[in-house]
Formats: sequence, C-alpha cells, structure tokens
Amino acid sequence: MAVRSIVKMGDPLLLRTADPIRAEEFGSPELAALIADLKDTMVAMNGAGIAAPQIGVSKQITIFGGFKSPRYPDAEEVPYTILCNPVLTPLSDEMADDWEGCLSVPGMRGVVPRYTQLRYQGQDEQGRAIDRTVSGFHARVAQHECDHLFGMLYPMRIRDLRTFGFIDALGMADLPDE
Repeated sequence: MAVRSIVKMGDPLLLRTADPIRAEEFGSPELAALIADLKDTMVAMNGAGIAAPQIGVSKQITIFGGFKSPRYPDAEEVPYTILCNPVLTPLSDEMADDWEGCLSVPGMRGVVPRYTQLRYQGQDEQGRAIDRTVSGFHARVAQHECDHLFGMLYPMRIRDLRTFGFIDALGMADLPDE
C-alpha cells in the first residue's frame, strides 16, 4: 500500500496506551490497509518490527519478523507475525541485556534488559487467537514492539545510560541507519 512516515521519540502519541482493536475491526478493509502500510514501512526501513503508533495510528497492532533484518545481522529469523491486543507474560525472572535500536529513535542504540522467555497472546488480523511461547531474539522483538502499544520506548528501559548512544559513536557504523 504505502511507506508511511515514522513518528519520532518526543511525539506524545508514542507515550500513550494505544486503543485496542475492536471486534468489528477484525477482517475489515481498513485493518488490512493498516497492516499493508505497516509491512511496507517495516520492510522499507529494514525494521525487525513496527507498531501502529510508530506510523501515527493509535491502535494495538504490531507486526514483526518475516525477513532477516540487516539492522540485526546476527539474530535468528523471526516468523512473520501480526499481533493485535497483546498480553505478554514472562515465563521466568531471567533477563538478558542486548543492544536495541528503534525506527522512532533513529541513529541510536542502547543496551536493554528483556525477559529471555515469554508467552504472548492476542489476535491475528481476523480476530483468531494467537498463543505462543518464545525465547531469544523472538522474545526480545515481541517485547520491544508491544512496548510501543503501551507508551514505552526502549530508552526508558535502559539501566545504564553509558550504554546508549549514536550508532557511529558506538562503533556500529556498519549497521544501516534507522
């Protein structure tokens, strides 16, 4: 459909809880068009995922995976997922630190703690139930993208701001810019 502009950190839209997808919206042409725009934008920007608030739409829908993102060259591939109205449940207290970037925070990376194993539940674009148990990069991406639906950006989760900076200053200049 269309590559949309990315809403950047500082915009109040990114700091609010998005509206849930209502039952009558599932399977609609409007939701299908939104998903197409999300996918086109994610692919064009080399994102590992994207959430509706990042393109200016306050709806609880995110997509992630489906291709190997050049921004995360060492990460395993995550299956293409459309996730509406998510609920995330950590499956242990174990967390791991790793580098993250974000299309809404261009040119920067930071070390973010995330649960290593979690269960996510929600619906697909037709309203069918999704219930997955995931770990590793898949779990990290799901947490990052779902954070966008609840007003959270990855810099808010960084514990040590010495591990947050511009890609080129951090020696990561070989990564594609957001």
